[in-house]
Amino acid sequence: MTPRRETWEARYANTCESAPQAAPVLRQHAYLLPPEGDALDVACGRGGNALLLAERGLRVTAWDISSHAIKALIAGAERRGLPLNAQVRDVEARPPAPNSFDAITVSRFLARELCPHLRAALRPQGVLYYQTFVRAKATQTGPANPEYLLDDNELLSLFAGMRILVYRDEGTQGDRQCGVRNEAWLVAQQRNRESQ
Repeated sequence: MTPRRETWEARYANTCESAPQAAPVLRQHAYLLPPEGDALDVACGRGGNALLLAERGLRVTAWDISSHAIKALIAGAERRGLPLNAQVRDVEARPPAPNSFDAITVSRFLARELCPHLRAALRPQGVLYYQTFVRAKATQTGPANPEYLLDDNELLSLFAGMRILVYRDEGTQGDRQCGVRNEAWLVAQQRNRESQ
């Protein structure tokens, strides 16, 4: 077992049993999802995004490096009567195949070298939902390691060329008690292959 996998196994072995929640970027913009198709929840944890995608009628695949997280997701999906395919998978070592999903969600996970694979995995008109921590934080939440924190507008650079539907990266501007703080949100659509 790799040190990274050990870390996440330990984290999910000790999580409470409260129902997992989908990322706010997905909850607030679920109306932008395709009406049908295949969806992937990357680094899914206990699967809040995956469950919401399945409730919307998409065929859902969910991957996480932690077997504890996947077991919790499978149990939660069974309780709700939702079909989905949850697998233990190191997405950094085995990224998704090109042109294989109509929607992809990523929340609170950053592996920059994976981003080109995520974009390639989207079918034409497919939608990416991405939400993760930034360096310009209003409060000290999330990871401290800058490797896991986005620079200003970095998501726009990582997914350049996609059609931006929603973007929020408010940093420390203005009233820090309001708005989206400590994280950047992106909803972007894959263009048709010939227009890229």
